[in-house]
Amino acid sequence: MTQKQKLELTWIGKGRRPQLEPRILLENPSLSYHAKQRVTENDIFDNRLIFGDNLLALKALEAELAGKVKCVFIDPPYNTGSAFTHYDDGLEHSIWLSLMRDRLEIIRRLLSEDGSLWITIDDNEAHYLKVLCDEVFGRLNFVRNIVWQKKYTSANDAVGIPDSHDHILVYRKKDRFSRNLLPRTDKQNSLYKHDDQDGRGPWRTDNLSVKTYSEAYDYEIENPITGVIYKPPSGRCWQTSRERMAILIRENRIFWGKDGKGAPQLKRYLAEVQQGVIPTSWWPHDEAGHNDESRKEQKILFEQNAFSTPKPERLLERILFLATNPGDLVLDSFAGSGTTGAVAHKMGRRWIMVELGEHCHTHIIPRLKKVIDGEDPGGITKSVNWQGGGGFRYYRLAPSLLEKDRWGNWVINHEYNAAMLAEALCKLEGFTYAPSETAWWQHGHSTERDFIYVTTQNLSAEQLQALSEEVGEGRSLLVLCSAWRGVSAAAATERWPNLTLKKIPKVVLSRCEWGHDDYSLNVQNLPMASPHPSPLPEGEGKHSVMKEKPAPVQRLLFGEDEE
Repeated sequence: MTQKQKLELTWIGKGRRPQLEPRILLENPSLSYHAKQRVTENDIFDNRLIFGDNLLALKALEAELAGKVKCVFIDPPYNTGSAFTHYDDGLEHSIWLSLMRDRLEIIRRLLSEDGSLWITIDDNEAHYLKVLCDEVFGRLNFVRNIVWQKKYTSANDAVGIPDSHDHILVYRKKDRFSRNLLPRTDKQNSLYKHDDQDGRGPWRTDNLSVKTYSEAYDYEIENPITGVIYKPPSGRCWQTSRERMAILIRENRIFWGKDGKGAPQLKRYLAEVQQGVIPTSWWPHDEAGHNDESRKEQKILFEQNAFSTPKPERLLERILFLATNPGDLVLDSFAGSGTTGAVAHKMGRRWIMVELGEHCHTHIIPRLKKVIDGEDPGGITKSVNWQGGGGFRYYRLAPSLLEKDRWGNWVINHEYNAAMLAEALCKLEGFTYAPSETAWWQHGHSTERDFIYVTTQNLSAEQLQALSEEVGEGRSLLVLCSAWRGVSAAAATERWPNLTLKKIPKVVLSRCEWGHDDYSLNVQNLPMASPHPSPLPEGEGKHSVMKEKPAPVQRLLFGEDEE
């Protein structure tokens, strides 16, 4: 195999890629939640909880957040065939790989240049997922496969070799990623138990010799009390030069045993060691939590109907400590019971979570309210001295922009008002939605001189002339309208060079898979099956970011409009 050849994972249906619709997000203020007052100056209020299919949600976030997410943590269904209460976790292998691939590709685009992805998975799919991530992120961007000890006991009636670990696959966006050090533990600091009361603080003994041999560092050291001569062990040498060793002895930084008559050892002072610990790929349960711990955390939060497969807060704390700093943006598109958001909130990170299941409302929102109100006593609350504060905004995915009428024609969705239509078309055309307060024709922009205007009107030549004059020279405007009359398309381009005219909804017909609401990792929603939209909470459909919902826009058919 030549260097240019590349090994790839192959599965049935790999070539099929969905044409995702970039939906807009609608806030439901009644489900958003904020602390009544600031607790600290660092409180974060603009976190986001999104209810809806996570693949569509990732696509909805892409235009705004591409290159801005510092850390993505996901705990996807493990595809084990188990019947979980909150997930149907048993997809056919090929479909599972396709759905994961589609999500990973968008996640990579969302990550910042120094960002990283952390995925928990078990043996059933871990090794296939590793090869898949190699394809998406590049094999050189694989950081580590961390082994997390999720169990510390095994059942007496276990068959075969029971599992006691999960994998955490870690990938970086590019080589700019650098991990932080773990904080030192009390146990590690307790090793520094000696103190000479000389102002240098506690110390412990350390080896003076090293394996890497250098003849210049192979010399004799004399005990100043006994006169005994010491040489480094065979094949080793001292870790510092003869001159530096003389200084260490003079400054009382060498330990000669309890009675001063022993072999030399280095005094390693706590104040001078690296104030952090380099992480390893083995995360034991006593350092990163375990399943039993996470279940107990759930019972504190929910006495009944506790989430069945949560991750412990200490595990997320360790990941976010290594991968992020306060204020960084964290994303979890498989939110589950909301552990990622709860931990990120307590650690001062900004967060976005996505969840399609009803436990978004039965578990995540009640949990986050307790965190914000300072009423969550479990998890990492005490270790980080969490007192409450901050908040989040609740969003749902807007319905598909297009729907079929009773005759089978594609039309603008009846739930869309003018503002929603303008925002949706801005996203589809690659514009930033930013309605001007002064220029009625500016619904968004792509640059400082290029704008977009969305209307369901059939524009006349006189209207287009007035619009062109308003835009003026040196600026350009994309006009999306139902039709225009009085001039042909070619003549319009020549007559108004600062305008680009396109018809809606015809212009977007081939862009996306319209009306597809569920790409979830759910065996009931396979790619070849009919979609079944998840129901919204009672009264949910009437809420959006707008206080009053304007009348729906004109329902536009795909037809040959008159020019």
